[in-house]
Amino acid sequence: MANNNIGPKRLVVGAHYGLKDWLAQRVTAVIMVVFTVVLAIAFLLSNGASYEAWAGLFSNQWMKIITFLTILSLLYHAWIGVRDIWMDYVRPMAVRLVLQVLTILWLVGCAGYAAQILWRV
Repeated sequence: MANNNIGPKRLVVGAHYGLKDWLAQRVTAVIMVVFTVVLAIAFLLSNGASYEAWAGLFSNQWMKIITFLTILSLLYHAWIGVRDIWMDYVRPMAVRLVLQVLTILWLVGCAGYAAQILWRV
């Protein structure tokens, strides 16, 4: 009996997240790098690193939105990485599901807390 599990007739199984997740991690990383550059430029052009200067910068609506989008990118970036860790290294499906749900709850909580902090300034 020949092994037909090679080439175009192979049996493909799995979640098929590959390219989509690879691209999502690159896009979210680029968003975080752009935000870091914007923040570094704002810091270098500011009069100092005082609380008033940073509060003034983050009092602008555009800065709050950019910051929150960056935080969402960071959380999605983290979700992809942690989800892949759970899928690769935790074999019992029930334990994996619990860990994934706890991770989602934690990340959603972080997003809510970040929004609360940003719109308090």
